[in-house]
Amino acid sequence: MNEYNGKKPVTIVTGCLGSGKTTIIQKILLNKGYTEDFAVIVNEFGQVGLDHHLIRRAEERTVLLNGGCICCNSREDLEEELKTLLYADESGKETFDRVIIETTGLADPAPILFTIMSNPLLQNRYVIDCVVTTIDAKNGKIHLKNNPEIYKQLSVADKVIVTKVDIASKTEISELVTSIKGINPVCEIIYSVDGNVDPNVVKLNKSSIGISSINVNDISNKNHLSNDIQSISFTFSKPLNWVAFGLWLSMLLHAEGESILRVKGLLDVGEEGPIVLNGVQHIIHPPQHLDFWPEGENVSHIIFILREINTDKLSDSLFSFQKFLDTELSFLEHLKI
Repeated sequence: MNEYNGKKPVTIVTGCLGSGKTTIIQKILLNKGYTEDFAVIVNEFGQVGLDHHLIRRAEERTVLLNGGCICCNSREDLEEELKTLLYADESGKETFDRVIIETTGLADPAPILFTIMSNPLLQNRYVIDCVVTTIDAKNGKIHLKNNPEIYKQLSVADKVIVTKVDIASKTEISELVTSIKGINPVCEIIYSVDGNVDPNVVKLNKSSIGISSINVNDISNKNHLSNDIQSISFTFSKPLNWVAFGLWLSMLLHAEGESILRVKGLLDVGEEGPIVLNGVQHIIHPPQHLDFWPEGENVSHIIFILREINTDKLSDSLFSFQKFLDTELSFLEHLKI
């Protein structure tokens, strides 16, 4: 597991009720050609753990948490279960390569990420690899209209699986994908029939970050329930000062963390390869240093998905900070001469 520096990767699968999360996980577990060994944590809101039993037929290392939604009031259950899995793996009792966490349809995935990344033991032994969101092609527009939580689930997704495409029209699928891209322009869209997907959907392909094609512009979602969600992207042709950029980003997240739904970027900081930046709200994943540029273009790209933040102010803040930094560096270089 060198790819994860010895840590256990975690995949979070989220999406509205009935969008196909359980079916997809079950099909992945049943795929005999996949080499990773999974441990699955199912968060079932309520007293009847039906989803848990469906998955258990395919995979015995399945744990049910039904004391409430782990995205809000029962994160202690998640912490303890992840620790228990670690102890079982280290003792050789039940080994696994990856953890899949299936959330309830009501879940905000951000607190789940925070639970793992804020606990000293868990953050040293686990790494959030990928967030997958499922959405029903036939009923997706209804969910977008009636279920505000889907906007958060889509905003934080690395990959969005559009399910049940066999029973939806081309127009329905096209309109839904347009809405998804309006919320999260950098997510990877995957289509599924009967829950069938490439098992590698649970893994984030770090050699294909998928943001360099995004233009520097605002993309505002027009749905009346999400008109406060916007995205803005930036491109820098010159290397960024990593320390200074980190300072600016830290100040931004400290002031507006709850409104920064997603941060994603490939940053040129003067090294051989870029730094991969990935964050949800005030939670920034440990930056990854790549050995090469995935698409051969040494240009920094960064995108923010925001809620109730003026994109003009954000842009002015970033460029003013960068301009101030360039002036300071020039002055210091002059002093050295």
